[in-house]
Amino acid sequence: MKRLRRTTSAVLFATATLAASPQQPAASSEAATARHFAAIRSQPPLLLAFLNEMPKGGDLHNHLAGAIYAESYLQWAAADNLCLATATMTIVAGACEASAGRPPVGDILQNAALYGQAIDAMSMRNWDPKLSGHDHFFETFGRFGPEVGKIGEMLAEVAARAAAEHVSYLELMLTPDGGVAVRKGLEAGWDPDLGKLRDKLLAAGFDDVVSAATRRLDEAEARQRDLLHCGMPQADAGCLVTARYISVVARASLPALVFAQMLAGFEIVTHEPRVVALNLVQPEDAPIATRDFSLHMSMLDFLHRLYPKVAITLHAGELVDGLVAPEALRFHIRDSVEKGHALRIGHGAGVMYEDGALALLKEMASRRILVEIALSSNDLVLGIKGGRHPLRTYLKYGVPVALVTDDAGVARSTLTLEFRKGVEEQGLDYRTLKQMARNSLAYAFADAGTKKRLRAELELAFREFERRQLSAFPKP
Repeated sequence: MKRLRRTTSAVLFATATLAASPQQPAASSEAATARHFAAIRSQPPLLLAFLNEMPKGGDLHNHLAGAIYAESYLQWAAADNLCLATATMTIVAGACEASAGRPPVGDILQNAALYGQAIDAMSMRNWDPKLSGHDHFFETFGRFGPEVGKIGEMLAEVAARAAAEHVSYLELMLTPDGGVAVRKGLEAGWDPDLGKLRDKLLAAGFDDVVSAATRRLDEAEARQRDLLHCGMPQADAGCLVTARYISVVARASLPALVFAQMLAGFEIVTHEPRVVALNLVQPEDAPIATRDFSLHMSMLDFLHRLYPKVAITLHAGELVDGLVAPEALRFHIRDSVEKGHALRIGHGAGVMYEDGALALLKEMASRRILVEIALSSNDLVLGIKGGRHPLRTYLKYGVPVALVTDDAGVARSTLTLEFRKGVEEQGLDYRTLKQMARNSLAYAFADAGTKKRLRAELELAFREFERRQLSAFPKP
């Protein structure tokens, strides 16, 4: 794993080199790299080496829980003396008893067969394509075990991995308040008068939600810095990765809980600068999520009028024909943009099922609504890949896009592998990949100063990368 001091030295060397010696014009260097890329793109080993080193900007659609590899969950569970319910391959708390099908996870780490089965159950590794990828994918989240306070460890893992593959920025989806808003929502109950419901929640000590989020992030980031040895000579390169957070709303919940979580998101983003947006999570096709979709958009519309500066990104169009009734395919993306005020759309794989799909594409292009493209996830969950995926259509109509991981641990992927799928399955060229990396920072929700710094660093990284590529590989 690359260490911070080596990474910093490399950046300083690159900066000094670029400043001190004549360089090809940026356009000429890019053109030469694009030609080199075209020559090696059909050679998988050289393509992978190229993409491994390529600067990728940010990962804008990253569920923290799903980003963690199963191996880590099992290691943490063993350290905390948790058990594995072998019937479902689920990490559980309580007394462990092997004869009752609840051996200690520590024992599982010594049993190659059970260890492998647990990893397969907690991810898409060795998934049987004859079964439902959709169901297996979403069922993995229930197998990760009870909340064990490992947010700091999770942040350290994703930051270190991001740095290793030249990702400089992460927007991580999580529940920053640890569930305080859900408890507030249960206590308040439901009222279809959203104004009265908001007043009731705010009057019931809703400030606790914001303070809980700040405290939780403080503790997690302190633990992350400790694990990565930030500020020390042996610091991991992950210390250089900038992370911001997206507050999530469980859309498959009762209306009172959904509204409380939405209000929490708007309040937290307003008062806690590290949390930069909110999003609705859980399967878009879940019964309550489908039934209440329009209600959820009305909630967002109401709250957006009160908090107009809070950014919203929404999962929408993570659907395919047959997964839901045809009616549900016809309006989710459009309503997410027009009623839900989404500045970005997550997935958008079902865009061509929407009423007036081509007009919608033109509207998204005009309004610069970025689509977070998750190729592995769309393949595993929806069975959409290759020519059936709308990525090329988005590009044709000028809709801004960026490649994302979605749930890298569950999908057993990385952003590098998403770039490879973009090349091998979508025919993307170097300039398109480079623009996607730029988009990932241009459309990030970080503050203006942070974005300016990250974008400048990305351009410097591209200049150095393109300089190296011209001599890195033998001529094809």
